[in-house]
Amino acid sequence: MGIVHEVCDQIAPALWVYAEDREQASHKGAVFFYHGLGSAKEQSLKELESLAAHGFLAIGIDNRGHGARRYADFEARFSGENPDFGSELIAAVRATAAELPHLIDAYLAEGWIQPEKLGLVGVSMGGYIAYAAILAEPRLKAVSVILGSPYWRESPAESPAHRPERFFPCALLSQNAGQDQAVPAQFARDFHQALQTYYAQAPERLAYFEYPESGHFMREEDWDLCWQRSISWFENNL
Repeated sequence: MGIVHEVCDQIAPALWVYAEDREQASHKGAVFFYHGLGSAKEQSLKELESLAAHGFLAIGIDNRGHGARRYADFEARFSGENPDFGSELIAAVRATAAELPHLIDAYLAEGWIQPEKLGLVGVSMGGYIAYAAILAEPRLKAVSVILGSPYWRESPAESPAHRPERFFPCALLSQNAGQDQAVPAQFARDFHQALQTYYAQAPERLAYFEYPESGHFMREEDWDLCWQRSISWFENNL
């Protein structure tokens, strides 16, 4: 089975990865992938190819200010020495999530994806984007959030955690690391508790897993299990 890579620059820089037949993959499901801070779509090729090998159309997107659209002042803007680091991060998160509906509209207009078969996975910064994307794009059917937070310490008032009533019926899987100091697991854990009321009619569409021995850079065995759970989530919900 040959894995195909295509670059698409419509709306946002994207890397499309699929096994041989793009249309067939789109009918199984298009899964958007958002990476972590300082990364780029190409650095998630292993995960994109894994999605493709399972039959999905994987679409890696460069977050705003990253990859092919990296900010010229990236290092200064996202430095821990920058007192505005938090607000800069959330601004990039919100801008990336806000463009997703336009991206989907453009792809649908070309007939490249199927409106009822849309998924998304986000890691770290991409996990922040994933929670915001559910609010921005109700056509998302299934989302996997890895090492993300629905509560934004950098901008509390804008946190998706304040809008739990808007997440159902999107099938939401969140996975966090118990020793994570960068993105504490507590926020996603507490949010999933709050979501249970809204998912009462379909509790199977909500899941949370925590890896108590891992930090933000997860142990290999935990990451492998985390990723397999993500694949299974899309297999069962797209």
